Amino acid sequence: MSRVGRVERTTKETSVLVEIDLDGTGKTEISTGVGFYDHMLDQIGRHGLFDLTVKTEGDLHIDSHHTIEDTALALGAAFKQALGDKVGIYRFGNCTVPLDESLAQVTVDLSGRPYLVHTEPEKMAPMIGEYDTTMTRHILESFVAQAQVALHVHVPYGRNAHHIVECQFKALARALRYASERDPRAAGILPSTKGAL
Repeated sequence: MSRVGRVERTTKETSVLVEIDLDGTGKTEISTGVGFYDHMLDQIGRHGLFDLTVKTEGDLHIDSHHTIEDTALALGAAFKQALGDKVGIYRFGNCTVPLDESLAQVTVDLSGRPYLVHTEPEKMAPMIGEYDTTMTRHILESFVAQAQVALHVHVPYGRNAHHIVECQFKALARALRYASERDPRAAGILPSTKGAL
């Protein structure tokens, strides 16, 4: 059975299309108008082995906030849609990723309950190109709200802002991949004692 999600989101501020195939090969087509954000979304696809298409047109003449936020909301909704009934998946995933001097630790539970814990080094450079580094937490908040997952992201140390943000996205991609993969020992089984996720 195909595990594909497709979400279109249109407001007065943005027009977003997200398509994701959880059983892909990491093929991506990303265009948001924010170069560094495109680079981070590419990490999600490539390291998650998700085929991912993101096409966003936003009010970048104001700033990148609406474009980044609405894309993250649509990505979360598409991911949830692609998961379907969650029968037979691992449910939990975690990954630790170093990127030179930075380290990210990510753990996810595809629980059906949105919750975010996020820590990263203080006094990071405020901008990476046109990307506001305070948006990383907001991206995760927006994704979690729509995907309905519990997500813990911890960066205990790092110096370079590019590395600090990028290792978070790489670790997130891997954790989501591991959690959403089918467990061959649990075919037909929902990974919950409650009987619902």
